[in-house]
Amino acid sequence: MLTPREMAAAAVKALDSKQARDVSALRTTDVTVLADYFVICTATSSTHVKTLTDEVDRALSELGEPPLRREGYRGGGWILLDFGCLIVHIFQADMREFYNLEHLWSDAEEVPLSSL
Repeated sequence: MLTPREMAAAAVKALDSKQARDVSALRTTDVTVLADYFVICTATSSTHVKTLTDEVDRALSELGEPPLRREGYRGGGWILLDFGCLIVHIFQADMREFYNLEHLWSDAEEVPLSSL
C-alpha cells in the first residue's frame, strides 16, 4: 500500500510521461476531508484527456491502487480520478480556466513537483 504522497508522485510521473501540461499538486490534508492530495493538469484535446486518464489509471493500478471511481469520462473536458486519498483532475484548457481549482483550493499547500 502506497502513502498518499507516493500515489501523488506516481500520478505526476504518469502525467509527465504523456506530456500533460501545467501539472500542479496540492496538499489538501489540512483543508478538506476529500483527499490528502489533488493533482491537476491540462490536456491539449479530448483525446489527450483520455490518454492521460488511462495512463494514470494504469500506473496506479499496477502499483496496487486502482481508482475508486472515475467521473466525466464521456464528456472529455474534465475527468476526475478518485483514489481515496488522491484526486487527479485532468482538464482541457478552457475547463481548467473556468473551474480554476487552484484558486478554489488556495488554502491548500502547493507541493513542488521536484519534491515528489
